[in-house]
Amino acid sequence: MRTRIPLLSALGGLLLLLLLALAPSAGARAAGIPDAAAALKQGPVYVDPGAADQLSQAEANALAQKIKDADKPLLVAVLPASAEFPPNGLIDNLRAQTGVTGLYAVRLGDRFDAGVDPSVMSPAAVQNLVTSVSGPGADTATQLNDFVDQALPAMRGSAPDSWGSVGTDSGVPVAGLVTLGAVVAVSGAGAYAVVRRKRLRKEAEERAALDKLRVVVDEDITAFGEELERLDFHPGEPGADDAMRDDYERSLDSYDKAKSLMGSATHPHDVRAVTESLEDGRFSLAALAARRESRPLPERRSPCFFDPRHGPSTEDRTWTPAGGTARQVPVCTVDATRLDDGLDPLARTVDTDSGRRPYWEAGPAYGPWAGGYFGGGLLPGLLMGTMLGSMLATPAYASEYGGGDFGGGDFSGGDFGSGGGFGGDSGGFGGGDFGGGGGFDGGGGF
Repeated sequence: MRTRIPLLSALGGLLLLLLLALAPSAGARAAGIPDAAAALKQGPVYVDPGAADQLSQAEANALAQKIKDADKPLLVAVLPASAEFPPNGLIDNLRAQTGVTGLYAVRLGDRFDAGVDPSVMSPAAVQNLVTSVSGPGADTATQLNDFVDQALPAMRGSAPDSWGSVGTDSGVPVAGLVTLGAVVAVSGAGAYAVVRRKRLRKEAEERAALDKLRVVVDEDITAFGEELERLDFHPGEPGADDAMRDDYERSLDSYDKAKSLMGSATHPHDVRAVTESLEDGRFSLAALAARRESRPLPERRSPCFFDPRHGPSTEDRTWTPAGGTARQVPVCTVDATRLDDGLDPLARTVDTDSGRRPYWEAGPAYGPWAGGYFGGGLLPGLLMGTMLGSMLATPAYASEYGGGDFGGGDFSGGDFGSGGGFGGDSGGFGGGDFGGGGGFDGGGGF
């Protein structure tokens, strides 16, 4: 026992010295963006000592806890309007030095703005959120909580593994101190628990996305089965030939395959094969109907954009989504006529948090469903400027819904300029200026 006491005392003394070395001296100030970036590598919320009057320790900890519970790469910085934090390119520089792929929300003095990697969230959606919480006189805690509450459900990716326990401490992240204690204690069990918790959250995300898809796909499969019944074709009926029987056989095979694939689906990206099969089956049905009625065989085209259950498209029409730009989309005869008459097309709607909406105004979970119908890279062009289109055009579509696991939210270093969202002329901040259309540089936006 006597030999253990000096050892424990020595370890405790070493830990105390390390903590004292990390703790800021009275009146010490952070060194600007490098310190903010270092802190955000260790935890989701950083409050600079010069802005400590804007967000209390308890409020910062509660906000950090909310973000960590959601397991999302959302990073919040509360900074003073001082020479240490020049507004021009501020978020771009913070993102570059932090190196975490994510959504960055910054309160600079009494102003607020945010920036995002497109793989995490649409930059346009982020700027809409910034506008919604940037009313006059908004206090820091209310503004940040409102932003975080709205952003978390819409984000993709997961928190970086480097984040330790929740909290900040006037420029020295409590997460870093806990990490130091963990190193001294060599707590492998804690690290395992963090990894396991993140995996369980990802699995829960996949289950939720698949549950949404299952409703829509089951409706599609049912509708296709009803089309088979309405056709009322019998292989031995008068006039039936081998070509008709082949079309019918392919339709039945597609129907059975779609049911089997959906029954065994365990990830959202599995759904793409289901709708590919349904698309094949519907074309075979259209070919069979044309043969029976002695009409020319249909051209192999994409399904009707507005609702794939309408069957193969017959022509293209110019269509402009709300708030978007005009583009050519494949449409069925009924929807072509409706558009020509100035009417809305018969759009496929799905459940969203705001009620039934057209699928292109829904979340990324519907990407695999639509991708199976509109393959070959066609869909992002059809949906440019829409909510779903913005998501499909990002790397996250392939990684999360196109064949990979739910991912992102980890370190990507400083090479993030191409593709939009941060830096250069790629978008997101209008060439790197904080705020894009004025932001912290004056001239509007606040």
